[in-house]
Order: sequence, then C-alpha cells, then structure tokens
Amino acid sequence: MEMADAMASEGWKDAGYEYVCIDDCWMAPARDERGRLQPDPKRFPSGIRKLADHVHSKGLKLGIYSDVGNKTCAGFPGSYNHYELDAQTFASWGVDLLKFDGCNFGTLELLAEGYRNMSLALNKTGRSIVYSCEWPLYLRPVQQPNYTEIKQYCNHWRNFLDVSDSWSSIKSILDWTAIHQDSIVKIAGPGGWNDPDMLVIGNFGLSWNQAVTQMAMWAIMAAPLFMSNDLRDISPEAKWLLQNKEVIAINQDPLGKQGYRITKDNNFELWEKPLSGRAHAVAVLNRQEIGGPRNFTFSLTFLGNGLACNPTCSVRQVLPTSRDWGFHNWVSSLSVEVNPTGTILLKVVAL
Repeated sequence: MEMADAMASEGWKDAGYEYVCIDDCWMAPARDERGRLQPDPKRFPSGIRKLADHVHSKGLKLGIYSDVGNKTCAGFPGSYNHYELDAQTFASWGVDLLKFDGCNFGTLELLAEGYRNMSLALNKTGRSIVYSCEWPLYLRPVQQPNYTEIKQYCNHWRNFLDVSDSWSSIKSILDWTAIHQDSIVKIAGPGGWNDPDMLVIGNFGLSWNQAVTQMAMWAIMAAPLFMSNDLRDISPEAKWLLQNKEVIAINQDPLGKQGYRITKDNNFELWEKPLSGRAHAVAVLNRQEIGGPRNFTFSLTFLGNGLACNPTCSVRQVLPTSRDWGFHNWVSSLSVEVNPTGTILLKVVAL
C-alpha cells in the first residue's frame, strides 16, 4: 500500500507506471474449504480485494502471481486443475494482471495446456487482466517455443533466467537476447512482448553507468518496464532515470517494434529500434569493464537499412544526458564517447 501511495504521489504514475504487483508467497499454505486460493492472513489481514480497492483508489492497477503447476516455485498452492476457479477468484478481487509462473508443471503437454487454459479462463471472466507468462522459459531447455502460439495466449513472456541486482545478470540477458534476436524480435508487437525481466535500477548492484545501460537497453528492447526496487528510499538519480519521459517514449513507441543488435566491434555494441514517424532509437554500449571512456565512430548509413538518415536527419542524445546534436546527412559519421559498461542512447529522426 505504501508503494502504491508512493507511485501516485511521487510522479511514477505520471511517467506511465501503473501496476503494483505481488510476487510469489502471498498465499496461505492451503486453499479454503471451497477450493479457493486465500491470502496469508498475517501478510494480508484485510484480504486482496481491500488491497485492490486501495490501489485502484490511487488510479493504479494490481498484479498478482500464480503458477501453472500444482505448486508455486516457493511451494504454495499452484493453479493446476483450478484454472477457471483461480481466474474467477482473481477477477472477483479486482486483479488487473496475472504473472503465471511455470514451476512444477509435470509434462510439456501439461505446461502448454495450463498456459492456454488460464488464458481462456481469464478472458472468460470478462475482466481485462494482463497475462504475463513464463511459458517459453520452461519450454526452451527441451524444445524451441512456438512464439506465434504463445502470443495468441499471452501478453508478455519471459524467455530467460531471472534478473538479479548485478551487472553480470544484465550482461547475460543482453547477450541471450542478441544471440536469439532472429527468432524473438519479429514476434514482439502490440498485444505481445518479450520480457527480459525487471529493472533493478535504484537498488545496490549497478553503478550509475550500468543503470543507464539497463534503462537504455530495456527501452531499445521494447521491454515491459517493471521495477523491482523500494520507492520509499530511492535516490533522486535513480528516480530521474526511471521516470525519464524521453526514454519511456522510446520504450512505449506506438509502432511497437523491438530493437536488435546491428553490430559488435571492439567491445562496442550498436543497437537500433525502429520508431514511428521515420525515427530510430540507437544505443551504443561499451562492454569494456576497465579503463576510461572510449570513442566509437559509425556511419549513419548503418542505421535503418540506410534509410534512418536519408537524405538528412536530426540527432538527439537522450542518455546519459539529453542534448541536441543537430542535423546530419546520409553519409555523416557520428562519434560517441562512452564510459565503461555505459550506453549512449540517441534518437535519429529522418527529415
């Protein structure tokens, strides 16, 4: 409730953040006598409906957690064989998002069936509930996910391991995404998104440059922006970064295209994301972890299959600070200075 209050009063809602989500461990260890999930009476003494009412009163939405198997990852009751009942329960409480995990699923057939069934059950309630899946994450060790099918049922889906509050975790997510971009980028778009997991900016594990990198790269990847942090004692710098409206606009661009890595050279990575209005977001990431800032020069013909700056364009730096870089033409080169583990985020608009 304090987090919802902070979201409403500290500018988070105005920046576009709207869901307050409860993860695993919210449940009582057993279902009630009618087979329904019930909240832990110590943690949620007034129940989930009361919590949802409070969150809604702030103009925000409530997210909750369950699991496709017979137990959640932490060992609480899962939704297996209770999909319709649980969907109805969540709807009756006023829940607006369900994160549906994939622990203890049994067979691959049961995994797929469970994700499909919960999707249908949520739709059947008549309440608009965002459906966040971990289907491909649990499928991948055994077989290649069918993303067309997954997008039919889910609004966003996790492909890779949980994020942790560390630079090595952020690097591994970016590496995995770049390696698999040919199979995952094309499916992302309005209604269904690849989810590289949460923003850990505002905690303790990332330096300032690394925090800038996570924000910039999550925007490039058109990732759902969920924060995992404590808004009650967040630093002004982290708050500025997470609420940066220019970055959020790139992330939320209505064209709904996920960005991708164009090139990797001398420990630099160049990524681009097509935007509406003949624009592109461009990220230059310095993967070197020692030494000082380094320069990276690239031709604008590299971007947008040569069309990003054709015949001319305006270039604006968005992160780590915002400033205009003026007008350039199709054959111009840009030179950027990037700190170790840092990223420069640019917006290029064709004129």
